[in-house]
Amino acid sequence: MKKTVGFAVIGLGHIGKRHAHIINEHPEAQLLGIVDPDPLQRAATTELGYDIPCFESIDDFIAANVPGVDVVCICTPNYLHAAYAEQILNNKYHVVIEKPMALTKADCERVIFKSLNVSKNAFIVKQNRYSPPSKWLKEVVAGGKLGDIHMVQINCYWNRDDRYYKGGEHPWKGKLKMDGGTLFTQFSHFIDIMYWVFGDVKNIHSRFWNYTHQHNIDFEDSGLVQFEFVNGGLGCINFSTSCWGKNMESSITVVGSKGSLKIGGQYMNEVEYCHIENYEMPELPPTNPPNDYGPYKGSAANHHYIIQNVVDTLKGRAAIDTNALEGLKVVDIIERMYETRNIEQLFEKKTYEYS
Repeated sequence: MKKTVGFAVIGLGHIGKRHAHIINEHPEAQLLGIVDPDPLQRAATTELGYDIPCFESIDDFIAANVPGVDVVCICTPNYLHAAYAEQILNNKYHVVIEKPMALTKADCERVIFKSLNVSKNAFIVKQNRYSPPSKWLKEVVAGGKLGDIHMVQINCYWNRDDRYYKGGEHPWKGKLKMDGGTLFTQFSHFIDIMYWVFGDVKNIHSRFWNYTHQHNIDFEDSGLVQFEFVNGGLGCINFSTSCWGKNMESSITVVGSKGSLKIGGQYMNEVEYCHIENYEMPELPPTNPPNDYGPYKGSAANHHYIIQNVVDTLKGRAAIDTNALEGLKVVDIIERMYETRNIEQLFEKKTYEYS
């Protein structure tokens, strides 16, 4: 393997800029190209200190055959992830796909088929797995320290108001076919942690509401979803983007036969409670702060671990931390939570109910 891994980034929005910065700072990585349809974003690369070619479209990038590119990071609106991933893979590049991997299980399957067909890797961005409380939770449950899992409750209460849904800056957000819904765009990371730790779910029952976003989104802003885990135990996720002013909480509470725990804080970033039989809570490393997007904040700023894993994998030092099959499974779970939602069948306050 050559000394550095060559990267290109498609989409230079908030998260695309983060990818580009981390790649540019990495001693074994090299940023070699940017793709963005917005001329202002392309012009901004000079201000960011990147003396690299910029392209208006993915077709222009592929036609240029930029020397040295090994991996392409897809940081575009949700609805473009799968189609762009297929196109990139078809041209023999490895691909890093921001969450969600796609908006349907079928699209994820096409990406996986293409990846296998051309023998290239598909890395899925699930950066919350790297947070110390999440890694600790995985170890505690996998090690059987909680015994049988009885109940798992996830609460995600965030703010996404008109500052977030600016028509000119993010015209795709809030549009059902482009965005996918609140569970895809805001809370898929927490569903990923749930799946990563506790496994698949069944017998899903869901209710959704749109309380404060009827003027700017096509779907729910709040919901209650109940289910059973295939491995045993009951679960639920309660979520909303209608918190006033700022994010309130992202938490997971677990009740087992040998103990209980709660990871909380605004971004599931601190252990708030731990009482487990014959177990002493270790001191965990500090959690990285959330990604800061000005008026609103996202999940943990752990993308440097993603890029490191790409470099390590391509240099033969590691395996993929989050592979495409895991990305597919998270999309599958969300799709089943949304399965019979019909935007045309609206009740008062846009309530959607199904099981």
